[in-house]
Amino acid sequence: MEIVLTGIKPTGTPHIGNYVGAIKPAVAASGNPRIHSYFFLADYHAIGGDADAVARSTLEIAASWLAVGLNPERVVFYRQSDVPEILELTWILHTVTAKGLLNRGHAYKAAVAENEATTGRDPDQGIMMNLYSYPVLMAADILMFKASKVPVGRDQKQHVEMARDIAQRFNHNFGETFVLPEPVIGEHIATLPGLDGRKMSKSYANVIPLFADEKALRKLVMKVKTNSLEPGQQKDPNDSALYDIYRAFATEEETAAIRASYAAGIGWGEMKQTLFERIDREIAPARAEYQRLMAAPGEVEALLRAGADKARAVSKPFLAEIRDRVGVRPLAR
Repeated sequence: MEIVLTGIKPTGTPHIGNYVGAIKPAVAASGNPRIHSYFFLADYHAIGGDADAVARSTLEIAASWLAVGLNPERVVFYRQSDVPEILELTWILHTVTAKGLLNRGHAYKAAVAENEATTGRDPDQGIMMNLYSYPVLMAADILMFKASKVPVGRDQKQHVEMARDIAQRFNHNFGETFVLPEPVIGEHIATLPGLDGRKMSKSYANVIPLFADEKALRKLVMKVKTNSLEPGQQKDPNDSALYDIYRAFATEEETAAIRASYAAGIGWGEMKQTLFERIDREIAPARAEYQRLMAAPGEVEALLRAGADKARAVSKPFLAEIRDRVGVRPLAR
């Protein structure tokens, strides 16, 4: 079976853009019997900000994935920090990771460039080692479970390529050990516009939270930016944030019907109400389950712990093999 690994960084609350672009397709793919799926909450990657926010987001994101249908019986669903072998592997991988490779990391280079743009500032001012070594921890996440495919956004492609480079160096030095992973970039992943027409992003404060209650959801949809065309005037669906969001949820038949409504001059108020109803119809059942799980954190914790047990059934013996290869072994056998 092909092993596919997906990491989810617990930063913030999921929004509908995350749902249609990543969560929904990943959950659907996890049902493929030819794929062995690993899903993990990358909480060590999120350390460095508000500690309470990291813990809260970990619960919110775990509850979100479970609520939309991720089946922990079919996949390995775990929290990164519950698998200590990953951190030990991270250090071992540091021993075969060239500093020059990490110097080329996009995030590190961007932070250095920002410092260099300020007169008198040291190039490495304020840059923590977790930013610099982020690719090594990510490599450990991937290589520990012999993942051959890693679905990522374009901004993370470089990190998977670095993991591949690190694996090749280790294999060259110590013998064939790691599977060489490949990044999987979704070419047709939906990118939704936000309330202001720009890409939906927490950094723009223009998102529609995935599990906003019915009243809040309707209020947010009504805020989506439109032009000044009046009801009865023909409208271009290809220049409409409302249409872009609608078609991410709708069937082909529903989308065709809405295109006809645009040609007939549907009013923006009517379109917003239609969009609200379509989103709510799909999200409402998952919203109820999300709210139940958020009120039962012990249940989510138990599922993550059970997932970690499954993950460690793989990571413990594999780490023992890796330790032996690098010479960390008992003096007498």
